[in-house]
Formats: sequence, C-alpha cells, structure tokens
Amino acid sequence: MDNENTSDTKDEFVCKKIFFLYPNASIQNQIINVLNQNEFELYIAKDHTRLSGVLSKYKESIIFINIDDKMQSSEWERWISATLATEPTIMIGVFTSNSDEEFRANFVKNNNLKCGFLNIKHDMSKTAEVILEMMNKLNVKGRRKYLRMSPERDSIASVSIPFGGEFIKGTVKDISIVGFSCVFVQDPNIKKGTLMKDIQIKLQSMLLNAEAVVFGSREQDNERTYVLLFTQRIDAETRSGKIRSHIQRNLQIKMDAEIN
Repeated sequence: MDNENTSDTKDEFVCKKIFFLYPNASIQNQIINVLNQNEFELYIAKDHTRLSGVLSKYKESIIFINIDDKMQSSEWERWISATLATEPTIMIGVFTSNSDEEFRANFVKNNNLKCGFLNIKHDMSKTAEVILEMMNKLNVKGRRKYLRMSPERDSIASVSIPFGGEFIKGTVKDISIVGFSCVFVQDPNIKKGTLMKDIQIKLQSMLLNAEAVVFGSREQDNERTYVLLFTQRIDAETRSGKIRSHIQRNLQIKMDAEIN
C-alpha cells in the first residue's frame, strides 16, 4: 500500500480504467487475467451504447473492442469515430480474428487506434506481453502500484485483532494485496511498527486470517485511521486468489451498476 503524502494530488493515485468491450473467452482467459495479476483496474463491458454513457466520467480510459461481435466492422468504425469525437482523450484498441491484410490496413487507416489492431488468432500470451508493455508506457496505473477497494462504510468489511488481552474491532476503509487501512470502534493507540498477529478480516462472506505490521496512522475529523501492511506470512493464495479476486469482483459490480 502506497504511502500517500498530503501534498500529492489525488489524480496521481488514480488508475486509468481499462474496458474490454465484448471480450471472447480467449481474451478473458489470456489477456484480462494477465492484466489482473499486474494490478490494473479493468472492466468487462457488454453494451457499447451504455458504455458510451459513462465515458464522459472516465475521460482517459482505454477501450479494447472485440469487433467480431455485435456489429459489422463499418458500424464499429462509426462507433469509434463518434466516441473519439465526443471524448478525444479516450484511447482505443481492437481485437479481431480477421487476418485479411487489406481489411487490417483499411481499418487502421480509417481509425485512430492508439492501442493497436490485435489479431485473436495470434499467440495470445505474446499479445498479453505487448499490451502489458503498452499499458506501462502509457502510465495507466499512475503512481499507485496496487489496486485497492474501498468498501462501503455500512460494514460489509470488518476487522478483529487480539490486542491488550482483548479483541479490538473495526471497519476496513480500503484493502489491497499488500495491506489495508481501518478505523477501530475505540482507538487502541497502537504504535507504528507493532506486529499484529491472528488478524481476522471479513469481506462480505469471506473470512481472511492474516498477520500485519502497523505502518502508521493519521487523524482526520476526530477519527484515527490505521494503515497495516501484511507480512510475508500471508500466503499467495490469500493475496491473489482471495483479496485480488474480491477487489476485482466488487469493482466490476459497481461499474456494472454505473453502466446499466
């Protein structure tokens, strides 16, 4: 979890969003999975018309379109043109199984594809590497290294830690694969560097057991927020299989609500 100084602007820590529009199974399994593992904020979209409605809010997003689905290529060209006319800072790439060189040349010539023309029939593991390198060059993640989720404060995310002979309980404010921040019901005044064992974190119906070190705390509006970093004792399955999957799933749910 990054140490965010108050002098830093908020935008520096905001990931640009990556949308995959109508991805097929191959794109989902071999491209999206790689970007997930590398902590990019990405979403699957299944309605191009409704997606257009939220792009004004996310003006620097990247969109990868599977142009083999839903519309003819000429219709996709019109959609791309209209999208870029309305939001010129959006960047677009396309996937297709069409290997005809003339088709490729014309589509590239007629459209401003800053994120490439990608063939689904090619080696997708190499395509994933190309996209990963591209996203890094575009600084899509900004200064934030790890994707995090801020649960709603109504308390689907809670924490319980044994401390001073009792269990102290609190609410998780945000969580990533490297740590979390929380507010306790009563401030236990935990010192920086304190090792906290046998932590129980509840994310909706999922219960995680962890160990973490207190990285620091900050006070705002008469409320003290503690930042804790997981130790190496938390296993890889918990980090990537549970925490990352939970974050991605919940971000997708929130974006689906916005799009729909």
